[in-house]
Amino acid sequence: MNTTVTMHGDHPVLRLERLLNHPPDKVWHAITDPTELSHWFPARIDFDHATPGAPMSFTFDGTEPEHGEILEIDPLKVFAFRWNDDVIRCELLPRPEGCLLVFSHTLRAPDSDLPSTARHAAGWDGCLDALDARLSGTTAEFDMQTWFHRAENYIEQFGLAEGELHRTDTGWQIHFTRDLVQPPAQVWALLTGDTTPTPGSEPPLPSTHGYGTAGPVITTEAPHTLEYAWQPTGTVRFHLRDQHPIGTRLHLTHTTTTDPATLLAAWHTHLELLFAALHDDIRCPWPTDRTEALRDHYAQRFDLT
Repeated sequence: MNTTVTMHGDHPVLRLERLLNHPPDKVWHAITDPTELSHWFPARIDFDHATPGAPMSFTFDGTEPEHGEILEIDPLKVFAFRWNDDVIRCELLPRPEGCLLVFSHTLRAPDSDLPSTARHAAGWDGCLDALDARLSGTTAEFDMQTWFHRAENYIEQFGLAEGELHRTDTGWQIHFTRDLVQPPAQVWALLTGDTTPTPGSEPPLPSTHGYGTAGPVITTEAPHTLEYAWQPTGTVRFHLRDQHPIGTRLHLTHTTTTDPATLLAAWHTHLELLFAALHDDIRCPWPTDRTEALRDHYAQRFDLT
């Protein structure tokens, strides 16, 4: 199994390779027959004719159908189609053991940018597990904890957890972006510890870390915005927005005049712990060794030594 992400213009392209111990004709049937697709593809697919240009519909339980069309079909070799704005391409390459499935997903839908690729890669892993199981006459159950660990690994592999650093007239601006599958209200509840922060109050402990001094809350707009002061000067701002089709896009911005490498490392660690906690994986105590390793990483990356 090999999974990579590349950029085609502004659009990420996920590429997943699976070696399947089944002949190409059997796999071809499983990836092109609507009845067989229902056993592993995340939506029910319907189409009348397997020819380029043929319309397709994609239905999830309780939702209106989404639309697409067949783009390419070369029997036993290539099956490609558009799903809304995205493009899915399945290529079969013969191998002595059976065949290699090269599954690619070009993300073009709203919010389908680079930060979202980890969720998609982990999801497709589960789908391809189900395909392999179907071909073998068994079943593969979707497990959210398995999805979480895979997504966590892809975040690391694709470099999606990395913070950015920019110089300002007065110091530094640190910025992180994270893609989360939970709605903003759930993320907000975890960040605030189910408290109601108000201007002038202390910031909620779960929205802070121990690598500096947090000041009073400046702005709060549940469940989207929390901003508090940073001592001796600066601000920390969390912004959560709804993301299509589900989840939250989290933006963290920290302005500071001192020690950006340490703060990058601390927030990187904080967001790793937040991501895990959202999936009921509470990691205590704080992983100091991880933060120190990240501090060295950021110091080298931004030449802060």
